[in-house]
Amino acid sequence: MKKDDLRSIAASRILILDGAMGTMIQRYNLTEDDFRNESLKDHQASLKGNNDLLALTRPDILEAIHDAYFEAGADIVETNTFSSTSIAQDDYDLSHLVYDLNYESARIASEVANRWTEKNPDKPRYVAGSIGPTNKTASLSPDVNDPAYRAVTYDELVAAYKEQMVALIDGGVDAFLIETIFDTLNAKAALFAAEEAMAEKGVTVPIMVSGTITDASGRTLSGQTAEAFLISMSHVPLLSVGFNCALGASQLTPYIDVVSRNTEALVSAHPNAGLPNEMGAYDQTPEQMANEISEYLDRGIINIVGGCCGTTPDHIRAIAEMAATYEPRKIKVEA
Repeated sequence: MKKDDLRSIAASRILILDGAMGTMIQRYNLTEDDFRNESLKDHQASLKGNNDLLALTRPDILEAIHDAYFEAGADIVETNTFSSTSIAQDDYDLSHLVYDLNYESARIASEVANRWTEKNPDKPRYVAGSIGPTNKTASLSPDVNDPAYRAVTYDELVAAYKEQMVALIDGGVDAFLIETIFDTLNAKAALFAAEEAMAEKGVTVPIMVSGTITDASGRTLSGQTAEAFLISMSHVPLLSVGFNCALGASQLTPYIDVVSRNTEALVSAHPNAGLPNEMGAYDQTPEQMANEISEYLDRGIINIVGGCCGTTPDHIRAIAEMAATYEPRKIKVEA
């Protein structure tokens, strides 16, 4: 099925990304049994909470969540593969399942997207392969007594990311989304891996990049400002660049603004539903979140918008309805 180029669509309207996968999965109140199938019934480690496994054990849940986000107005849904690298899955002794996790998650999302595109060819739906930062950092030591120590090497990251990306390509993703970047060196490894994966498969896959500003310092965990982060990504042609997670929409505004003024790529944002409360939950309503995101729209600094932690199809619906009344950001880089 032929779909229009995402960048060409973004020239005429703001694209809507989906919301949180984890928030939706929590609503199912899953037990350990939901994370096991016949081949995993005797697996030694506890598997509850390894949400990426649901592509193999409860694909019906992922299908329902993708359906809900498309119904709410999303143009793009993310695969349930945020932690589907050998590095992250090693915590569960499941690194041998990486190909299957990524392939199946991409296949499920792509089948749902194709159904929605067939129903309404004027609004084609897309799948972005979610590529998380892993649970290890190449720039910082996890040992305060040994600042030179690194828990992972650049080459190990490249190998893990490439393995994931090859499977995502085979599963049918329309783009890569390298997201929640707290360490730019990890992201550079992912970008290099993407080039290698595409060369191996003989295809071109648009790349979306989304960093994370960790707090009011305005920097990533590895210490970069928004502008420095953008410059660090500029050696690769990107479909989009922006920020997600850690902050709510209002807190992200100045950093989205910096990126918007300094890139020819599309600009994206998928913030949390506000800041977490004392119990770690997100209280911001769909209407409240859409109201905060209206500042992006009023200022014309966004091309792709969605939600991260705490967001649901109701949040995405409110955002999509508001975004439909605005023109997308026009690309204009400051001299």
